Parts: sequence; C-alpha cells; structure tokens
Amino acid sequence: MGCCVKIRISAVICTLDRAQYLRKALRSLVDQTLPREQYEIIVVDNGSTDETADMIRDEFTSAEKLCFVREAVLGLSQARNTGWRTAKGEYIAFLDDDAIASPQWLETIINVFETIKPRPGCVGGKVDPIWEASRPEWLSDTMVPYLTVVSWSDTPMTMSENQWLAGANMAFPRVLLESAGGFFVGLDRKGRKLLSMGDVQLQRELEKRGYRCFYHPAVAVQHHVPASRLTKDWFVRRSFWQGVSDALMQIHRESLAASKRIRLGFRVAMSVPLSRRQLFHLITPTNDPERFALKCSVIAKIGYVSGLWGVAK
Repeated sequence: MGCCVKIRISAVICTLDRAQYLRKALRSLVDQTLPREQYEIIVVDNGSTDETADMIRDEFTSAEKLCFVREAVLGLSQARNTGWRTAKGEYIAFLDDDAIASPQWLETIINVFETIKPRPGCVGGKVDPIWEASRPEWLSDTMVPYLTVVSWSDTPMTMSENQWLAGANMAFPRVLLESAGGFFVGLDRKGRKLLSMGDVQLQRELEKRGYRCFYHPAVAVQHHVPASRLTKDWFVRRSFWQGVSDALMQIHRESLAASKRIRLGFRVAMSVPLSRRQLFHLITPTNDPERFALKCSVIAKIGYVSGLWGVAK
C-alpha cells in the first residue's frame, strides 16, 4: 500500500476502534468518480485495539495509494495533524471513520477550490444522518447538530461567521494547514472525553487570516448516528463538553489570562437560571423538546464555566 507523490488530493480518515464503520468509509473512498491516480487515502490509527489493522490488510491490500499510519498520542486533533503531514496532495480532505462519502465527493471538492474566487480556505458540505435507531421525540432541531448533522442550504454559499463546516466533511489547501500550524491539539475528542471544536477553531483561524469557508451541498457525506448517542444522558454529557470546548477555544484564541477567565466565569455563572420554576425544569426528567434543550443549554453554561476555571476533567 504505497503513496504516490504526484496526486491532487489526499483523503484522510482518523480512526479508533471502529473497524466496521471504517470498512464502509474506505469503500466509499475507493469508489470515487475522481480518477484513482489523482488521489490517495490516508488512514491514521489512533490506538485501535480491534481488528482495524487486520481488516485493512485483508480487504484493502489491493487498493491503490492507500497508506496506513499509526499515531500513538491519543487525540483527534493530533491524529488529523499526523494525517495531513503524511499526505502528499495539494488539498487535504477529512472524512470521519463513521461517515460515507458521496461518489463525487473528492471531485467536487477540487472543483470548488479551483473555480470559486478568491479560493476558499476551507470547503465542506452536507452531512446527512444514518439513523441507527428512531429519532427520539424529545430531540429538538436545535440539538440535532450535536450529532454532526449539517444542512445549511440547497445552494452553494460562502459561510457567515456564525456558521461552520463539520469535521466529518471538510477540506483545506495543504499550504494553509502548514501556515496555520494545523489543528490545535487542546481541542476535539480524546478517548471518552467529548471535547469538540478543533475543526471550528481552525476555520476561525483561517477566517482571521482573510480566508472564507465555502459550503457546497454536493460535497456530501452520510454520517452514522448510533443508538448510543440517542439518549438523554449522552446529550447531557455532550452539552457539558460543548461548553468546555467553547471555553478552551476562547482561551486559546484570545490568550485569556487567569484573572480574566475567573471574572468571565463568574459573570456566566450568574446568568444561569436560578428561579424556582427554572430549577424545577432543570432537575426533573422531561420529554418536551424545548424543555430538554433548555436543560442542555444550562448544562453547556456549566461546562463553559468549568472550562474557564480549568476544573473539567
């Protein structure tokens, strides 16, 4: 499984103990409409103990330009950095190990980068869910993005500062990854911690440098939503760690001193609902989508304060 230097785009998948999902992700990349000699596939194993290596060896040995590398330091951002630094393409496209790329995925990414002027700093698109269990009645539309479901528009568009592209489906010019230093390793998944925002932090860094992010619905992937994520407990944890992630991104972006983090944390803590009625809604179980979303928003604030004060473990 060798890598060719003269290729246009590299597809990077970072994985950890998801061989069954990874198999489908790899098949979707092998079957792209882009001529096979124009792209490579990089799989970064971030410490798998399942059959990942055996599966790739047994089922994808004949796949052209497929590289399998290991990254011993745990963390999605660390693994992504290893992926793009290993890759040889002019563009680097990231696909989650539990996602399935549309057949024209890589071809469309290249087309967007080379036709949109000025050239975007990041390109991505739709992420449609593959529901492995029924969507719960208590899950509101405002909470669905936590499941990496993205659909900003049916037409191509430049992203606003309040929008983002999902890490499951994003691509960058390699030269910009190099100039920005890649992904900040203090963010995104590390083992069982539901840290996030490594993808968004890099997008914001590129925007600060004058580059825009571009959304194209044809840059499309499907993303598995396992039943284990369709529980209230998971959303509570995910909300808490979203708050922590927001705080860590802000600390990194603004180089916040400890004194400012403490003051900001107190200010946010004071804004958490404290009325008797609001506390009742916060602590009592509910199947009402709006009430559950409110509960999660409060928990996210608690996570944010915890992140500012450095107490989240």
